[in-house]
Amino acid sequence: MRLAIFDLDNTLIAGDSDHAWGEFLVEQGAVDPLEYRTANDRFHQDYINETLDLDAYLRFSLAPLASHSRGQLAAWHQHFMASVIEPIILPRAEELLARHRANGDYLLIITATNRFITGPIAERLGVDDLIAIEVEEIEGRYTGNPTGVPSFREGKITRLEQWLEAHDMSLEDAFFYSDSRNDLPLLKQVDHPVAVDPDEHLRAYAEKAGWRIMSLRDPI
Repeated sequence: MRLAIFDLDNTLIAGDSDHAWGEFLVEQGAVDPLEYRTANDRFHQDYINETLDLDAYLRFSLAPLASHSRGQLAAWHQHFMASVIEPIILPRAEELLARHRANGDYLLIITATNRFITGPIAERLGVDDLIAIEVEEIEGRYTGNPTGVPSFREGKITRLEQWLEAHDMSLEDAFFYSDSRNDLPLLKQVDHPVAVDPDEHLRAYAEKAGWRIMSLRDPI
């Protein structure tokens, strides 16, 4: 079975779910509004600039999960899905997923955003599986710590290799769709790399390499 792999943020959805969740927490009064928003924006810009301190960011972004009950987090996430995520799901992205599904491809999202945020989004999009940053749990509560190899930059390759071995699958004839220069390591590994509404750096690389460039943001 052929793999169709997708980045999530700014690829299948018109925004960054990790940053949006931070904004949502501010709006819910779950975190200090000024301090948290300032840090959230700074880390987001660092990601764009390829200067992100991933360990520092994960300590920051996962901390709220340890501060609230699973019930409260679930209620917030349900509201987050309805009010923030649903409006930014791209119709053309859903069309792309449907075409790959109709072709019998296995649909896999791989994202540097944590599973708590992205699990329900992947389910809503109807993909077959999800590789995301995993969050440690002890006795039914999140600890605020990541676990395993973070699926970020080269870490996406490591996590994907582990997944391929566990599922007895390969990258033969695989597609990977992404918007971000941070995904160049994985884009270079597949037979069909596709730059989707790419950032300036990725667009320049894709043009030079002769990769397909497409937009999912055009209206249907």
